[in-house]
Amino acid sequence: MTQEQPVVIVVDDDPSIRKAIDRLLRSVGLRVELFESAQEFLQSNRLDAPSCIVLDVRLPGQSGLNLQRDLAAAHMRVPIIFITGHGDIPMSVRAMKAGAVEFLTKPFHDQDLLDAIEVALEKDRALRAEEKFVVELHERFDKLTTRERQVMQLVVAGRLNKQIAAELGISEMTAKIHAKSFARCKQ
Repeated sequence: MTQEQPVVIVVDDDPSIRKAIDRLLRSVGLRVELFESAQEFLQSNRLDAPSCIVLDVRLPGQSGLNLQRDLAAAHMRVPIIFITGHGDIPMSVRAMKAGAVEFLTKPFHDQDLLDAIEVALEKDRALRAEEKFVVELHERFDKLTTRERQVMQLVVAGRLNKQIAAELGISEMTAKIHAKSFARCKQ
């Protein structure tokens, strides 16, 4: 199974910073998308690939911290690495509490950024795998019959097959068969 190539989204209003980060990331084989502002990023087409955002705190228009807040409110769970030349402790605490992967102060070491990106991309891969798993569980659940769902609720509640059978007015063997259907749903 081949993995889709991840994308690093860079949002920074300084063209020299964007260019430097672009060169660095491409030198290690990463795909990069560059944006000058939060608005430009929000108007772009979102890729369906593992990704993270390298985001400047201070941007013209909407700030990086406000973009982080808006993405979270829209349930867009893209890992964010903040970069700034004007950071302070309260700002970094706010970003980290809101889920940022890292908060780097300019100038930062290339390796620090690369390490943070590696962590962020792995986090996004894990989030995507979790979302895929939940979708698959819903699809499997939807295939269960009404009786299998009733049995499942009782199995989850900790009931034994004998108790399930008595509560639903079915044979113990029928309860076992339906419980096995539920077990297949979990796999």
